[in-house]
Amino acid sequence: MRFLILVTAILAVGYSYVGLRFIQPLPLQTVWKALLWLVLLTCLILPGLSFYLHWKFPQARWTDAFFWVSYSSFGLLCVLAAFVFIRDMGWLAWRGFAFLQPQHEVDAGRRLFLLNGSNALVAGAGALYSFYGFLQARRTARVRNIELKIPDLAPDLDGLRIVQITDLHVGSTIKSDYIRPIVERVNALEPDLVAVTGDLVDGSVPRLLEDVRPLSFIQSKFGTFFVTGNHEYYSGARAWMKALRGLGMHVLANEHRVIQKGAARLLLAGVNDYDAGKVIPEHASDPVAALSGAPPVDYRILLAHQPRSIVAAAQAGFDLQLSGHTHGGQFFPGNLLVYLFQPYVEGLHRHDNTWIYVNPGTGYWGPPLRLGTTSEITLLTLKRA
Repeated sequence: MRFLILVTAILAVGYSYVGLRFIQPLPLQTVWKALLWLVLLTCLILPGLSFYLHWKFPQARWTDAFFWVSYSSFGLLCVLAAFVFIRDMGWLAWRGFAFLQPQHEVDAGRRLFLLNGSNALVAGAGALYSFYGFLQARRTARVRNIELKIPDLAPDLDGLRIVQITDLHVGSTIKSDYIRPIVERVNALEPDLVAVTGDLVDGSVPRLLEDVRPLSFIQSKFGTFFVTGNHEYYSGARAWMKALRGLGMHVLANEHRVIQKGAARLLLAGVNDYDAGKVIPEHASDPVAALSGAPPVDYRILLAHQPRSIVAAAQAGFDLQLSGHTHGGQFFPGNLLVYLFQPYVEGLHRHDNTWIYVNPGTGYWGPPLRLGTTSEITLLTLKRA
């Protein structure tokens, strides 16, 4: 509830800023301005209303329409607010420079005309940019090839192909028609194993199981492995873990599997979400427990939804961690703010003696919008250096 109140307060500030800069200068009668402010107020209320309806009617599909409208308006208004802010900062800088020059009488009518004209340009540019972001979000995720060169890698692990998908967020705007092409693209890569690193769903098992079912058709040599993300704990984590096992996935909850490939042994471990213990205490994320009883192996990989798990993973002695969660920021200003919460946001990094790869998400969350980052299916190949 506190999070919802905080988000609503931030949105209220942002939406008010857009209204003051867009609506107030318009040469319209008061009644028309009031109607435009009412539209903004409706956009502010819609996200909270959508979540309430989703909670009140968990099986009702008609609530999806509220999410489409609220998420789309939220994305557009975020882009508009960013564009207006950048323009206003430019104007302030120019006025600061002009203040040092000889002063001339200001034509208020001309200034208002220029403001409304620039608002029209900003609105048009924001709408086009948002539409581009919508297309980026809704298209099937691209495949990104990563080769990880490892000195002294066991010969039988040389060329091991791991496909990672993450943060699909199956829910009100992502359904089975979005998932099927991803499954086809994954299967075309002929992976040895597939890792699903959390935030698969935003909703209950009865509501979304059929939309998730296409993932059961993923084909790989050693199977599909899943770990929970924070959104599973908003959606009934225990029920989803059971349901996904029923779809043939190997759910790794602070545990591991040993995969034999020729003469080599690969340990694949998984931990519950970094914050899982706040919801279900016995689900507290524990990379050390995930290694309990492990035999000697040639390489150790950890699946952990949040990059923040890397500190404990490195201390536990893992060679590689695969994560998601960040969405690469998804769109401005998220691509800046995410660095405040996660040590790594996207791509391949080295933390002490452990590699970490952060997939920016195969789906999206909230607004169907991706700007500055793209949806991704990761093909990570282990190579002997």
